[in-house]
Amino acid sequence: MSRIGKQPIPLPDKVEVAVDGDRVRVKGPLGELSGTLPSVVKLERQDKTVVLVANAKDPSVRALYGMARARLANMVHGVHTGFSKTLDIVGLGFKVEPDGASKLTLSLGYSHKVHFDLPKGVSAEIDKKQTSVVLKCIDKDLLGQTAARFRELREPEPYKGTGIRYHGERIIRKAGKTAAGAGAGGAGGKK
Repeated sequence: MSRIGKQPIPLPDKVEVAVDGDRVRVKGPLGELSGTLPSVVKLERQDKTVVLVANAKDPSVRALYGMARARLANMVHGVHTGFSKTLDIVGLGFKVEPDGASKLTLSLGYSHKVHFDLPKGVSAEIDKKQTSVVLKCIDKDLLGQTAARFRELREPEPYKGTGIRYHGERIIRKAGKTAAGAGAGGAGGKK
């Protein structure tokens, strides 16, 4: 079976897991998350851990088994400590400002300001220079989708590297026309 699926999930203090049929509800100090388990995977509780057990020997079950364990582990981690993702805004005059509790206003080099609505459950922290945003959420899937939508507002371009990027993301830069032409010897050169 799946190596990931067999691993027990430790339950921190103040985290509770409840099962109702195929629905799983995880409650912790930061909030509550719920999800569904595949029909081939069952949940067993032990003293301070949770173990998933697959009831079939079919090889196609392995992917569902590992995925179910990973999603449940993410829910436990989310309600206990939460997740965060940092995005950097790079460019001359590019910045982000809070606009109420769940809205951000961005200057991204367009002729107008761009407004971004944060989904329910996602919060944003902006640094003093207004060039970095830390998105926080207890749901890892929602956080990833929100960060991807935020990055799509102005994806990093390959020539100058300006745009919105994940913190630590490496942008492969392209040489411009002048740099490409300079290495060819130029026109009118001696042969």
